Amino acid sequence: MHGRVKIKSTAQQEEEKRKEREKKLKAFVSARDAVLKKRSAGEHDEEALQLTQQLLSSNPDFATLWNYRREVLLHLETLREKDEVQKLYESELHFIEACLKVNPKSYGCWHHRSWVNTRLPQPVWTRELGLCDRCLSLDERNFHCWDYRRVVVKESGVSVEQELQFTDRLIGSNFSNYSSWHYRSTLLPQLHPQPALDPAPYTSPSPTASPQIHSHRVCEEQLLKEYELAHNAFFTDPNDQSAWFYYRWLLGRGVCVSGRDRGLSLSLSQAQSEGLMLVLDGLPQQVQWRSAHPRFRHSPVWLCDLPPGSVSDISNEHNLTVHWPEKHTHRDCALYTGSAESWCRDSATDQELFRYCCVSVMYVLTSFFVFLSLLTQNLTTLCHLDQLLLVTHINLSSNQLLRLLEGLYHLPKLEEVSLRNNQICKLSDLESLASCTKLTRLDLRGNPVHKTANIESELSQLLPLVTALSL
Repeated sequence: MHGRVKIKSTAQQEEEKRKEREKKLKAFVSARDAVLKKRSAGEHDEEALQLTQQLLSSNPDFATLWNYRREVLLHLETLREKDEVQKLYESELHFIEACLKVNPKSYGCWHHRSWVNTRLPQPVWTRELGLCDRCLSLDERNFHCWDYRRVVVKESGVSVEQELQFTDRLIGSNFSNYSSWHYRSTLLPQLHPQPALDPAPYTSPSPTASPQIHSHRVCEEQLLKEYELAHNAFFTDPNDQSAWFYYRWLLGRGVCVSGRDRGLSLSLSQAQSEGLMLVLDGLPQQVQWRSAHPRFRHSPVWLCDLPPGSVSDISNEHNLTVHWPEKHTHRDCALYTGSAESWCRDSATDQELFRYCCVSVMYVLTSFFVFLSLLTQNLTTLCHLDQLLLVTHINLSSNQLLRLLEGLYHLPKLEEVSLRNNQICKLSDLESLASCTKLTRLDLRGNPVHKTANIESELSQLLPLVTALSL
């Protein structure tokens, strides 16, 4: 009928799309062949720039074309004055920005842009920083842009404090911004570093002593602020993993050695099987590694007793190295002159965060979790407490715990546990406490287990070191 637009059938539409694709492909292949022919002939002229621009505008991921384009630009650079070279590369930056609109995550685009700025007589880094801001506002997980931003920040002299404020803004607008949390973890040790450890503040350093170890950690005051920031993210969206990963980085992992207890504790970022080797003062040691639970063949926590007399003399410095042959890595820890205990840590920023198994520190656990209170949390089970190697007191009162099972195993520093007002019914539910060799105080008031016949004598056999028992 007159005046009405004819609606094409689906078959007609698909056929037209197919023909259009074939037409574009034919033009692309023709231009590509022309470019490759020119490159083979060693031609580096304006036409080559035009042809590569035509192709890259539709497909920015053609690495060969970016390589050829750089060859052409380098040749043209030798033929022009400094002002003309500036204009040449400024024009190139505008072209790259247009390509980024086609594919913001094109590695070729970001790499070429970084190269162009190294060739610019007068690069404008503030403009590049603004470009990164715009791209990350569109997609905060554009890791190519994050990599480029680090280059720009380094070249432009942007302060670490400004970059930390930048992560504040991104995290504030989206707690699920994993890249911002990661970037933040690399900035904090630079802006708020933990002061270097003094191995022996009351003695003169030995000329042959090992270099002073710097923890590469964040200072305690800032750590508390970071905990609060992570907690805000938890309450906003408890199921989002980004803040939890960051929180895990804050807690850290580590090596702890005690000359007083002749023990070494090792905490890994993920469960691993036995296969560790200990070297003490340059000599391999035959030690028996044990996991946090005797049934665990894979564990994130491993402990061993140091050979008798190996670190009995605290007047000398002792150096320990734990080797992990399977991953060809090792971690060092030093027991300094006059010290009975020590811990060590790697900088988490030296590794690809949250990805590889590494040994790092338990400093946070030392500082904040010596006394751990989980009072009135409605807990029905315990998980991962075996990683709190340095905790001495745990309050688990007024929860819904039926048993401990693997919850409390091989905590070498644990001295006191309160299980008051829980639902523990059998003595066998407390067997894991027998592995805590320093436990001397136990509160079981308000549990059904107190009705067990001969409970005091049974407990004295199960936990002979407990001298203060409350029923």
